[in-house]
Amino acid sequence: MTLTHSPIFPGRFLSRSSWLLVFVMALWHVPNAHAQILPVTLQVTAGDYSETLTAADLASWFYLETQLGIETAKRSEVENTNYCPTDPLYCDLSLSRATRLYLSVHLESTVNHQSVENFVTTLATRVNQEPQDASFDVDGSGQIIIGRQEKLGRKLKENESTALMLRALQGESPDATRLTLTTEVTAPKIVGADREKLGLKELVGEGRTNFQGSPHNRLFNIKRALEQFQNILIAPGEEFSFVEYLGAVDSEHGYLPELVIKYNKTEPEFGGGICQVSSTVFRAAIYSGLKITERRQHAYAVQYYKPYGMDATIYIPKPDLKFTNNTPSYILMQSTIDGDNLTFRFFGTKDGRTVTIDGPHILERGSDGSMKTVFTQEVTDSTGQNFIRDSFWSNYKSPSLFPHPGQEPVYTSKPKDWSERQWKEYRAISP
Repeated sequence: MTLTHSPIFPGRFLSRSSWLLVFVMALWHVPNAHAQILPVTLQVTAGDYSETLTAADLASWFYLETQLGIETAKRSEVENTNYCPTDPLYCDLSLSRATRLYLSVHLESTVNHQSVENFVTTLATRVNQEPQDASFDVDGSGQIIIGRQEKLGRKLKENESTALMLRALQGESPDATRLTLTTEVTAPKIVGADREKLGLKELVGEGRTNFQGSPHNRLFNIKRALEQFQNILIAPGEEFSFVEYLGAVDSEHGYLPELVIKYNKTEPEFGGGICQVSSTVFRAAIYSGLKITERRQHAYAVQYYKPYGMDATIYIPKPDLKFTNNTPSYILMQSTIDGDNLTFRFFGTKDGRTVTIDGPHILERGSDGSMKTVFTQEVTDSTGQNFIRDSFWSNYKSPSLFPHPGQEPVYTSKPKDWSERQWKEYRAISP
């Protein structure tokens, strides 16, 4: 038990046995010390969050201290006038026996600051929230509707809130039953009222891919990556970067290992299957008549991206998939999965453009699975004037050059289609 200062004995402490005696006496005379100063309940509000603390909750944040003083108006609660709470010689010299007749026990209830700070820290985990943008959906007629309303973000100001609570608990607050804590508010970037302002009126274009036959981890990674690309708004003239929105790809961010094409091998790595998403986004951009500014095909033709020639591989930080919103309004990206089909739809405002896709055409096909393809995107405005005519060439190598685990060949000389850098890297890691 903690020793307590006695105000009539500066610099002295009560002994353990004496402190216990005084404490018991104090409790005998003031049995409900907490009830004298605490409200029955305290409602704490922060932003639109609120909770009510009971008297028992509040009482747990206090501790009692007993102190000896002198009250000449009444006789001492200590019946033994020879009692001295410290060294007897000190009492004989500084405290007369007559004075001891008026020793009084005082009980003080004090707020435990650490308990209040701990509560505020825990409360912050319930109060704090990130701002939530409004999201949009499409009704049965293809019109855009508000799918989810926006929410304000908030963050509890812990230091200020702790100070407010301490003042309230110490009786310094004008309202002892209600307390509003301070929060920092962050507005969402997109609100439902922006729908008309942003020009979100109709379907501009869409792209589709099929991932039938994908193993569990690949399906998982596809769905995880889609979380990064739902309800993205692309401003007029803005260049979209797939890698930028994708973010980190590892176990900490919820991805599983699955096959990817890397360093002349097909091997497991976190995020395998994300290219299903990038390839579908690429097709949606193509059919919406947007300007593609960066795209690369896979090293070899992959069955999930038929028709061959319309895929887009990505890897952090390169290669990336980029395109520019060349329409007069915002573009809203939304994705859906129906069975084995992944669809990306781009919504905005049609400006009278016409999009024509020629291909993809297979120009060459080797017996080893190598292939060359091409397709052309042609976009004309409402007057018939052509303003985009881009051809997308794909040169796929033989899949045998990128063996799966357990299929790796051992090379003793550099393959003719390898660069010196590839050969150097292979020699550095080969047995």
